[in-house]
Amino acid sequence: MSKPDTADFNLTEFLPYQLSVASNALSNRIAQVYRREFGLKITEWRVMAMLGDAGALTQRELTSRTQIDKVAVNRACKVLETRGLARRRPNENDGRSHMLELTEEGWSMHGEIIPQARAIAAGLLDSLGREQEENFRLMLARIRDHAMQIGPEA
Repeated sequence: MSKPDTADFNLTEFLPYQLSVASNALSNRIAQVYRREFGLKITEWRVMAMLGDAGALTQRELTSRTQIDKVAVNRACKVLETRGLARRRPNENDGRSHMLELTEEGWSMHGEIIPQARAIAAGLLDSLGREQEENFRLMLARIRDHAMQIGPEA
């Protein structure tokens, strides 16, 4: 079997790889803070952050909005509930599912983490000027929106 001609492919120049590496670097830097100071893993924090941003959500909605695997979201929800940071309540629109929402303790922790996360993210973006940062955010949004429109089958 002959090897396909991939001589012109360089993984480090492949945009999806670059985005993933940059995202992981930023996430891991912020994760150090909430792991060390709050005992949270990345997925647990992302679920908490989404609940803080959007309010009560079903696990299906959390999976869709965070783009995290449903098993990982389920595990994170259980940890947050066990720690008293989130609670389930019946879903008035669908008796087959529950809504997850932050507790008072969860809101308190969320309020402590957000300023630190913002400061770290701002520090990491210091290398860009204001206009470059705005353009970067717009480009990321366009790429994300287009990727979601074309779906996984494209």
